[in-house]
Amino acid sequence: MTDSSLSNASPSKPSLRRAVTGSMLFLFILGDVLGAGVYALAGTIAGQVGGAIWVPLLVALFFAMLTAGSYAELVTKYPHAGAASVFAEKAFKSPLVSFLVGFSMLAAAVTSAAGLSLAFTGDYLAAFFEVPPTLAALVFLAVIALLNARGIKESLGANMVMTCIELSGLLLVVIAAAWCFQAGEANLGRAVEFKPGVNPMLAVLGAALLAFYSFVGFETSANLAEEIRNVRTVYPRALFAALVTAGIVYMAVGVAASVVLPTDRLMATSAPLLEVVRASGLNIPPQLFAFIALVAVANGALLTMIMASRLAYGMARMGLLPAPLSRVLPKRRTPLVAIVATSGVAMALTATGTLAALAETVVLLLLFVFLSTNLAVLVLRRDRVDKDHFRVPTWVPILAITSCLVLLSQQSLDTWLRGGALMLLGVVLYGCNRLATPIAEPS
Repeated sequence: MTDSSLSNASPSKPSLRRAVTGSMLFLFILGDVLGAGVYALAGTIAGQVGGAIWVPLLVALFFAMLTAGSYAELVTKYPHAGAASVFAEKAFKSPLVSFLVGFSMLAAAVTSAAGLSLAFTGDYLAAFFEVPPTLAALVFLAVIALLNARGIKESLGANMVMTCIELSGLLLVVIAAAWCFQAGEANLGRAVEFKPGVNPMLAVLGAALLAFYSFVGFETSANLAEEIRNVRTVYPRALFAALVTAGIVYMAVGVAASVVLPTDRLMATSAPLLEVVRASGLNIPPQLFAFIALVAVANGALLTMIMASRLAYGMARMGLLPAPLSRVLPKRRTPLVAIVATSGVAMALTATGTLAALAETVVLLLLFVFLSTNLAVLVLRRDRVDKDHFRVPTWVPILAITSCLVLLSQQSLDTWLRGGALMLLGVVLYGCNRLATPIAEPS
């Protein structure tokens, strides 16, 4: 397989349109990171660490920035759809390793979308009307697929609107805390209190695993490499700016939640930020905040499915998935077959587990993807390219690898079993596709 086979589509096949600007990419990443995680996990994090919710969020931001540095270098060096699987193929020269990395990313994406569909049909939707959760989840994913198929520009246009809405919801939490503070009802001391009876360092490390879930999503942007204008200069700026912005917002929300509500009340609800707004005395209608939360979940699902379809498309072009997945709609220039396939799998996964179980599996799969990408940075330093690209110091990917191993050590046995079952499925798919269409060995 040559580099040209990865970078150029066949003359007879339409290629992806370069329609993504820097501001669109910034909002894409910010919208994907500011997803449902922080709306649902603030109480769970508080249950592990106490009132100092912002501390594990800061640790998770640091871990995410390390791996983001590796992505910035590799995306600007090899700007191809397929991202992590492309990096693995170039670094390790193994079709199987490349497939497993790409499949881990793909499995994490569709699993995340399935989890988000369940989150969408939960208590926030119930604030408006009661519907059968399974049916609502399927309809939700179908609507996401239709928007995805319409076009990348249209999808990211919707993302820009939804990102502004979900960001406003998080800022509303901060404003509610400020209102509570000026009324003399807030307790600033809780923001620096750790859970009694536990080692603060161990508590922060355990909570950082949950907090890290709130930051994953930045890696999905790498799969838009062939659709970004001036990718080598635009991508690093948008990536780091979005992560820092998300980190600042998250830590402000963490402080706001802990000063308004005690830890036990945050732990007792599946909608902790809604409870913060209610307790602040600001008199914000609960349905308004529920609507904002639904937009946040929908935005995360849309961006995740955009990534999943582009990844399946890129892997099919590499010969790692069946060739029909690389078919592009002539007018819309979107990967229709990949969109249908990934949406179908996400629909099936909605019946296989709870939101918590699916979320844990997502993190485990992505940590293996991040390990591969950080290793690939070091291996590919010997590969020179003609054009200038972003480069991180060598210690960055080394620290990133260490952070991934630390987070892997926090995973439960059940999560390892679920992740292992998914990867076994990937090996079976690889074997079947290899028999049907043999992959040329790297030269």
